[in-house]
Amino acid sequence: MFLYNAILERADANNPVLVCLIGAGKFGAMFLSQVPTTPGLEVVAIIDLEPDRAKRTCLQVGWSADLIARTTFSDDLNEKSLKQPIDVMVEATGNPVAGVSHALFSIKNGWHTIMVNVEADVLAGAHLSKLAQSAGLVYSMAYGDQPALTCELVEWSRSIGFKVVAAGKGTKFLPEYHSSTPDTVWDYYGLNSTEAANAGMNSQMFNSFLDGTKSGLEMAAIANATNLQAPEDGLLFPPAGVDELANVLKPKSMGGSLERKGQVEVVSSLKRDGRSVFRDLRWGVYVVIEATNDYTAGCFKQYGMNTDESGRFSAMYKPFHLIGLELNISIFSAALLNKPTGSTQAFKADVIATAKRKLTSGEVLDGEGGYTVWGKLVSAKKSLAIGGIPIGVTNGLKLKRTISAGSPVLWSDIKFDNSLEILKIRKNMENDFKLG
Repeated sequence: MFLYNAILERADANNPVLVCLIGAGKFGAMFLSQVPTTPGLEVVAIIDLEPDRAKRTCLQVGWSADLIARTTFSDDLNEKSLKQPIDVMVEATGNPVAGVSHALFSIKNGWHTIMVNVEADVLAGAHLSKLAQSAGLVYSMAYGDQPALTCELVEWSRSIGFKVVAAGKGTKFLPEYHSSTPDTVWDYYGLNSTEAANAGMNSQMFNSFLDGTKSGLEMAAIANATNLQAPEDGLLFPPAGVDELANVLKPKSMGGSLERKGQVEVVSSLKRDGRSVFRDLRWGVYVVIEATNDYTAGCFKQYGMNTDESGRFSAMYKPFHLIGLELNISIFSAALLNKPTGSTQAFKADVIATAKRKLTSGEVLDGEGGYTVWGKLVSAKKSLAIGGIPIGVTNGLKLKRTISAGSPVLWSDIKFDNSLEILKIRKNMENDFKLG
């Protein structure tokens, strides 16, 4: 890859890669902490709803006063606020509708786009990727986040001749988490609301991590980038440590938990009775591969690979992800190599709103991580067949009929404005999928 040599060449030529960051939350802060020590990189603009807070964040993560003074801070992404050239835009807001809008702005202005915002990517990533490719630009997942790291393992597997049986990540999960709300979330994390507030932790965001929505979104992004399949009726979250991956993540017909080979899945760090699994993968990612022949299976054994009982399935994994600390890989890959670190290729999987409890006519949905719905991973084919509404557009929509707990929320169940730009973009992507 020799990426670092290319970075040094840009640095030596006094021609750094110029970056605009949108969203200076936790991911953004971790990325910003690496900027002062990274050659060939300059963040020229930071867009955040609270510019003064963003400045304080920069100071807290090690920026000098001079570096802060040279950077443009604004609460709005527009041509007037960005007077300097930009090579790469990093979208790290977590707001799906805003994320799509920012990506469109980036592509329109001829910038490469790093989409940290997996919510936006699942909502309209296939459309955005197509636009970027047509413009000769990179639309990329963010290295350091689990989807990009999983895609890297899938790429490794396929490039050396293996077929991928399963790929995904680990997390902490129990079935009861699907009904969690911002009022209950801190109990599951072993915190109280005061401790969480002092740490700057957003209850709705962290509840999205917990209730299965974020896992569904990340698996959808991986499926859409790698052509792997989504399970037909949601993620199973089977308990499994790293030594059990090859046994658990193979088809049911072979003693595993999967519907088929070539599927995404998330493993839980907790057994169903709440006990921790041994050597869990809570912070990591994995890929399960199958030996191509007896000789390859023999090599698995000879070189100490963990396998299932048959010796034919094995797993590779990365036990951690460092999110924003690793983001530079994506930025430089886009700007210097014109290559993404994972990118949406198709619309294979979707995440649809699912009622956390009985919802009554007239109620207003509050989006991912809220009190009303969680996001369930399904195939795009199933989502379109039933008319499921993507979790990314649910915030603020009013129900026109009662929905039972555990049931999907459908387009026919809600009142919405067809003229909204985000809905037009989404429908265009759906129509492209149907035509393809």
